[in-house]
Amino acid sequence: MTTEGPEHRSPPLPPRDAADVPASGVSRRALLLGAGGLVAGIGGAAALRGHPGSPGAAGTPASEPPPAGGVPVPADGVHQAGVTTPAAPQPHGLLAVWDLDGATAAQTGRVLAALGVRILALTDPARPETDVVPDGPGDLTVTVGAGPRLLSLPGLPRDLPGAGPMPTFAGDDRIDPRRRDGDLLVALHATDPTVLPPVLTALERAADAAVPGLRTTRWAEHCFRAPGEGTVARSPLGYLDGIQVPRTEEELAADVWVSAADHPAAAGGTVVVLRRLVLDLARFSAETPQRRDEVVGRRRSDGAPLSGGVRDDEVDLRAKTPEGAYLTPARSHARAAHPSFTGSGLMLRRSYGFAAPATGTDGGGEQGVFFISFQRTLETFVRTQQRLDEVDDLMGYVTPTASGSFLVLPGFDAQSPLGSGIFPTV
Repeated sequence: MTTEGPEHRSPPLPPRDAADVPASGVSRRALLLGAGGLVAGIGGAAALRGHPGSPGAAGTPASEPPPAGGVPVPADGVHQAGVTTPAAPQPHGLLAVWDLDGATAAQTGRVLAALGVRILALTDPARPETDVVPDGPGDLTVTVGAGPRLLSLPGLPRDLPGAGPMPTFAGDDRIDPRRRDGDLLVALHATDPTVLPPVLTALERAADAAVPGLRTTRWAEHCFRAPGEGTVARSPLGYLDGIQVPRTEEELAADVWVSAADHPAAAGGTVVVLRRLVLDLARFSAETPQRRDEVVGRRRSDGAPLSGGVRDDEVDLRAKTPEGAYLTPARSHARAAHPSFTGSGLMLRRSYGFAAPATGTDGGGEQGVFFISFQRTLETFVRTQQRLDEVDDLMGYVTPTASGSFLVLPGFDAQSPLGSGIFPTV
């Protein structure tokens, strides 16, 4: 596991051999990832069964259909909404990355506090702001993260999670600099897509009023999640995602949430990685069905692992054919991304697809996935992605076009402004 502090120690990384098999003592929790990071996240089906907001959990009875706009999600609490709540990611998203050029810590604090006030108001179903959300907020969530530059401003607590820059991975050198990094991530999600643009506009106005002339938009883009069954949905590649994900509070505490022991000021937050990945769907679909399954490590038809069993079974990385070949191929994504090889913890993935309109004359536009993962430390993602770059055949069909990491700030409420544990608010 990739964590810091006395409670969690990362084991030494095993040899980076594509056919490495985990040691016999691997725990069941370490085997939960199944199909691993990227494919398990494509389509955004990383939902947590049994947590608030999930079907059958406290709130809306499973027998009653949810409201058209979704069940309201409280914005206040120990954690920000939009990470584990609602349990099933909403079908629509609007991601925006802002810069606060030349901001001081105090100015940043004022912007964040103003955003928190607006988020609480815009998501309050009891007093809906009908000029922005005429039919109420539904299940709207707004999740705010601070980038490495802001986290390194003078006067802030030292060694904040996410304060270090994310390394450059294979293909990142071709990313437009305007789509790398950024100061603030503002991620909006909802069942009703019509609420997203006006809510983002309202948040922009709140930030601009707090400190005029400070904020600029680096980039923004809509995204979507395919319909599915519970936590499982088809990815843009056509494979079932979200089959095996972290579910328990213990797993979330171990691998997702920053604890007070990790960093008191950031407790209740998490580090989010956002990567926009264009998929070469034409070339992938031109492969034989057998080859596509081998690249992913699961069957396209029903999501079952190539090692045998049914959809919800864990991948057996030791299973072999009578001739001694691994049933889960050596360079499959399922094997490459498995935490037994990376020495990292589990990532909570809530990824979304995108389809950008064509800008040329060929009639084609970009399609792909916004890979979104939450983890206690950036190292969890870094170790996984470095191994994927080395031994994952799926990476041959992927081109990164945006990338960034942010500290999702701890939860807030009317008395404790957003970001107030880290940034001054006076």
